[in-house]
Amino acid sequence: MSFDLPTSAIEQLKGFVLLCRTKPEIIHKPELKFFLDFLVSMGASIPPPPPASEAKPEEEKKAKPEEPKEEAPKEETPEDAEMSSDESDLELDMEGVLEDPDSDEEHEMGDVNKKEMTDEEMEKFDEVRSNAMGTYSEGEWGKAIEMFTDAIKLNPNSAAMFAKRGACFLKLKKPKACIRDCTRAIELNPDNASAYKFRGRSNRLLGNFSLAAKDLRTACKIDFDEQADEWLREVTPNAKKIDEHERKKERKSAEKEQKEKQERIRKAREAREAAAKKAAEEEDDDEGMPGGGMGGMGGLGGLLNDPDLLAAMSDPEVAKAFQDITSNPANIMKYQGNPKVMALLTKMAGKMGGGGGMPGMGGMPGMGGMPGMGGMPGMGGMPGMGGMPGMGGMPGMGGMPGGATGAESAPKPPSSTDDLD
Repeated sequence: MSFDLPTSAIEQLKGFVLLCRTKPEIIHKPELKFFLDFLVSMGASIPPPPPASEAKPEEEKKAKPEEPKEEAPKEETPEDAEMSSDESDLELDMEGVLEDPDSDEEHEMGDVNKKEMTDEEMEKFDEVRSNAMGTYSEGEWGKAIEMFTDAIKLNPNSAAMFAKRGACFLKLKKPKACIRDCTRAIELNPDNASAYKFRGRSNRLLGNFSLAAKDLRTACKIDFDEQADEWLREVTPNAKKIDEHERKKERKSAEKEQKEKQERIRKAREAREAAAKKAAEEEDDDEGMPGGGMGGMGGLGGLLNDPDLLAAMSDPEVAKAFQDITSNPANIMKYQGNPKVMALLTKMAGKMGGGGGMPGMGGMPGMGGMPGMGGMPGMGGMPGMGGMPGMGGMPGMGGMPGGATGAESAPKPPSSTDDLD
C-alpha cells in the first residue's frame, strides 16, 4: 500500500525535521505529544525534556508574586543624629519662665450669638464697666475679673473687656487664661494693641519666645508702648536663636528630602535598566538558536559556513521567517508558498541529512532509523497534513486511484540551490 506526498508537504516536513534537529526539546511541547508518542512507538531515541525551570512558561514566572521582604529597622542617619545634636545644643535663657503654669480653666466668654443691646442693657453695661475699671486701677485683680465677667455677659462683643480681664489673669500668673481672653479680643478687634501686648507677655512666661516676640512687635506697630518695647527686647535674643535653629532644621530637612528623592530616582533608573537588560536577554534566548543565536548558530554544526546559506540568512524576510518557525514548528505552514524560505529549509535539511533532500525520510539520521514514509502509520493525523492536496480521496490510506506508487509518481525534490543564488 503506497501513496504520494505533495511536494509542499515534503518541504514542510523537511523544515520540521530541521527544527527537531536544531532544537530537539521542542518535541516535548504539549501540542506535539502525538508526534512524541509516535516516535516512542517506533523505538526512536528521545532526547530528555528540558529542566522544569526552563520548561515553565515565562508568563507564570512573571505572574508569580515576589515574597515580601522584611524591612530592617531604620537606622539613624548622620543627618538625624546631627539634627538631634542641634536640638540639645540650643541654649536659651529660661529665667522668668513659669515652671508650673496654671491650667487652662474655663471662664465665662458670653453669648457670641447675642443680638444688639437695648438702651437699658447699654446703660447697665457702662455702669459695670466703669466699676470694673476702677477696681482694676486699685490692683484688686480677682475682684476685677469678676466685674469684667459681668460686663462680658452684658456685652460679649466688647474686645476691651476681654483684654482687660486678660491683663488681670496675667497679673495673677495665669498666662493660659490671659492668652484665651486676648485671642478672643483680637478676634473681635484685630487692632487692639493691648491684647497683643498681654498675650505676648503671657507667651514669654510660658517659654514661647518666638510667639511672644511676634505679638509684642505687632503691639508696638499698632500703638507703640514702652513696656511692650521693653518686653520685646527681653525676648528677642531667645527668639532669634529659635528662629535660626528652625531655619537650619528646615534647610537640613530639605537637603535630606532632596537626597532621598535623588536616591529614589537613581534606584528607579537602575531598576528600569536592569529590567530592560533582562527583557533583551530573554528575547535573545527566545528568538536565538543554540550556541549563540542567529548570529553564530553554533548548534547547526557549521552549516552557516556555506556562502549560499549565509547569503540567504542575510535576507531579513528569510531570517525573520526562520526565527518564527523555530519558535513554533506549526508556523511553517505560513511559509509553504514562500520560495525563498522553503529553499533555505530544503538546503539546510539536505546538508544535515548528508545528501540531497531526504526524499521519503527513509533512514533519516537522528530519527532512529524510521522506515520510509510509504507505510508510516499515523501520517493521516499530522498537523497541517489533513487538507494537503492529493490526500483527499484516499479511503483508508489504502492506495490511490490509478494504482500509482510512490516511486512512480513522487515529484522530484527541488534543487538544493533553488532561489539561493
